Amino acid sequence: MPRSAHIDRFARDHLPAAADLPEFLFDLPALRFPDTLNVATELLDSHVAAGRGERLCLLGEGLRWTYADLHAQANRIAHVLVRDMGLVPGNRVLLRGANSPMLAACFLAVFKAGGIAVGSMPLLRARELKAIVDKAQISHALCDTRLLAELDSAAAQCPTLRHRHSFHGGSLEGATTAHPAQFDNVATAVDDTALIAFTSGTTGVPKGTMHFHRDLVAACACWPPHVLRPRADDIFIGSPPLAFTFGLGGLLLFPLAVGAASVLIEKASPELLLPAIARWRATVCVTAPTSYRAMAALAAQHDLSSLRKCVSAGEALPAATRQLWKDTTGIEIIDGIGSTEMLHIFISADEAHARPGATGVPVPGYVAAVLDDDGQPVPPGQVGRLAVKGPTGCKYLADERQHQYVQQGWNLTGDAYLVDEDGQFVYQARTDDMIISGGYNIAGPEVEEALLLHPAVAECGVVGVPDADRGQIVKAVVVLRPGHAADAAMAKTLQDFVKAGIAPYKYPRAIEFRASLPRTETGKLQRFKLRQETP
Repeated sequence: MPRSAHIDRFARDHLPAAADLPEFLFDLPALRFPDTLNVATELLDSHVAAGRGERLCLLGEGLRWTYADLHAQANRIAHVLVRDMGLVPGNRVLLRGANSPMLAACFLAVFKAGGIAVGSMPLLRARELKAIVDKAQISHALCDTRLLAELDSAAAQCPTLRHRHSFHGGSLEGATTAHPAQFDNVATAVDDTALIAFTSGTTGVPKGTMHFHRDLVAACACWPPHVLRPRADDIFIGSPPLAFTFGLGGLLLFPLAVGAASVLIEKASPELLLPAIARWRATVCVTAPTSYRAMAALAAQHDLSSLRKCVSAGEALPAATRQLWKDTTGIEIIDGIGSTEMLHIFISADEAHARPGATGVPVPGYVAAVLDDDGQPVPPGQVGRLAVKGPTGCKYLADERQHQYVQQGWNLTGDAYLVDEDGQFVYQARTDDMIISGGYNIAGPEVEEALLLHPAVAECGVVGVPDADRGQIVKAVVVLRPGHAADAAMAKTLQDFVKAGIAPYKYPRAIEFRASLPRTETGKLQRFKLRQETP
């Protein structure tokens, strides 16, 4: 076993027992790692050492950093963590801020110093932050000054959180000037924890997912080179926060892995992301399906000629959204499914093999299966539970839900899938989003996809609600486009439209109109909230 560099052994002591871990696969040559591995050395320092320090690396409002600039800034912050804040390898560091080059430098500094980065969504309140700090026993924090109020409120109730610096006009920038631009990275073990990513899943109760240094490097060796195929001259841009593993991979780790550049902007709503793509001549866009659908309506007003790759993940990509974006821009979206537990995308298809309604096939380095309730593979065309194995896998921080996610060596993602006649994995629903009505199994996302084809529908969410006669009925919560009346006539129109598009038994027997839908910061529809809000 590799010798850990962690002096603070909290993370190692709170890993799941060996018997509760998934089976890990390292079949690709690129996944054969040495015992000592630091992700910052692999993804950042290696470029500077190879003479690529002057390559463009990170762009932001008023900032244009080369690899040498990022290297120097991350090194100085690492010195602040160790010399000024007393960090020892294995300490957990809470990172708070909207996407920016400075936040990226903080992540890399923590990795360099042998600490464990714990990202947090910018909109989290004190109560939510307290749950994270307590769960991970966090001792240090680097926080954007504009987000200090909630952190200060949480810190008053968190005795472990003793050391803090702020950036974006705060104390951190001044502290870095007292330190050199060189830092000797800690020789972390390949299986030392580098990142704890928190996820609420579908229940709202936070879970800490632990990822080793090797996991972050492994993610760069699987989906990007085999599916995305980025180039060193690419400029990445997108909306997911770095605190979300989709964003950390797509907007920081993956660009660094190939020596590319990334635009990190604080606000990336659809109406702001489009002009940002044009301004920075971005070539790779990373965002959620909802954003692509909204951007399609505005795309003609912006110069998107620089774009060559568009990536979608975070939730299922409706076929209607895929087609709308392609009709608008000529670009076939690269769809994929990943999870916080697995770190990033493990099933996907490149542009040449993309097919409406299908997610794709297992990414090289991973294997996947569709299993029944007894853990046995189901025949092609039959719906079951998605199960995955690869170089990454679920390692919950001291959480009994490890036994639910990992069974018989498989990671059970909580998604219902089938494998079609071509071997493509086709998403059906979250396993707890499957609606059983009158003996029929109905996938809510399929009904959503049918509704989204109607020109009056801007957004929708579909859930099952209790019904005395049918067990459950299908209910749709719909946001209409401007100019359409939210009345009984529209509800009837949409019901008839769905009946004409998919099997009539799947139509929404109840429709509620709203001004907006509950979503996470990363754009995921929170169907569990729709269920909770139904009387």
